[in-house]
Amino acid sequence: MPDALIVGATGMVGRAVIARFGSAPVTVLARREVEGLAPYHKALVAPSERWGDIIAAEKPAVLISCLGTTIRQAGSQAAFRAVDHDLVLAGARAARAGGAPHMIAVSSVGAAAKSGNFYLRTKGETEDDLIALGFDRLDLIRPGLLRGDRPGPQRLGEGLATVAAPFTDALLHGRFRRYRSISGDRVAAAIVRLAGQGGLGVHIHENDDIRALAD
Repeated sequence: MPDALIVGATGMVGRAVIARFGSAPVTVLARREVEGLAPYHKALVAPSERWGDIIAAEKPAVLISCLGTTIRQAGSQAAFRAVDHDLVLAGARAARAGGAPHMIAVSSVGAAAKSGNFYLRTKGETEDDLIALGFDRLDLIRPGLLRGDRPGPQRLGEGLATVAAPFTDALLHGRFRRYRSISGDRVAAAIVRLAGQGGLGVHIHENDDIRALAD
């Protein structure tokens, strides 16, 4: 397993990625202490303004970004973009400056730079900007609704959608299968599988591909 550095480790997918790495050493960079880390994990705690310098100095073989918030949580569209675009790109640029050949980033199903939806447009612009950085290999993970235990307060809308997921998923077929819900742990399993893969190019992974990688 290559030397990996994770940002966004306090969220549902990030925590699951750390667990999925098992006993493999991994570096975890966060704004606050991450609970439950093992002695063989390298924990780095710093304000996000310092992340770029830290990532460049660490020189990871693969940068894994599980960063993501919502407009409601962030408080405004500008604050949302500052995390889901600006902070992701800052980490990616630093990784490239440190010589990282590989990045894995969690995006969203429907991400498109020309979308009329602000959330999906931001995700799409982030993807395009990551591609432009020229990683040897870039894996973009596009899950639908994420199921699992989230840290922090319960989001009412997501809670209702999760309850309805078994019914709505059954209605999604063909090209709409990519919108089916998926567990955060399964996404994490796919990410760890990708971290150990070689190869070149830009790879976009949606529902069926994520499940295949996880299995």
